[in-house]
Amino acid sequence: MSIEGSKVSKYKIILRTVIEQRPSGIRQRLAEALGKNRSFISQISNPEYNTPIPFKHIPTIFDVCMFSDEQESLFLAAYIEAHPNRSALESKKIQMVHCSVSFPDMGSEKSNTAIKKAIQDYTKQLVATIEKVKTP
Repeated sequence: MSIEGSKVSKYKIILRTVIEQRPSGIRQRLAEALGKNRSFISQISNPEYNTPIPFKHIPTIFDVCMFSDEQESLFLAAYIEAHPNRSALESKKIQMVHCSVSFPDMGSEKSNTAIKKAIQDYTKQLVATIEKVKTP
């Protein structure tokens, strides 16, 4: 494993530890929140895989996995060490705002999941649009 790979594994170990401390089903909830398959969650939480976790997924990971303040700090420190070009993280903590949305039960898990995913996708697009407008 390369030096960079060992640095990536450091924050993946933290993620794996947090996931293992949570109730069963957390991997599936995280996969749904990220719009990915469970295999993606296995890959990003496995320190043996050198594939880095995309920065854009970190706030969702923190929110869904309910990282403590200490866990977030440890994870971000390891992430910055592995990806020094993300030094902007050092100056601010990622803050999440939770919003709950209710909609009528559509009668099937497949339909309900599709609506949840559509809401999540829309929210991500909305935030990305606002970020583009915000930055000159």
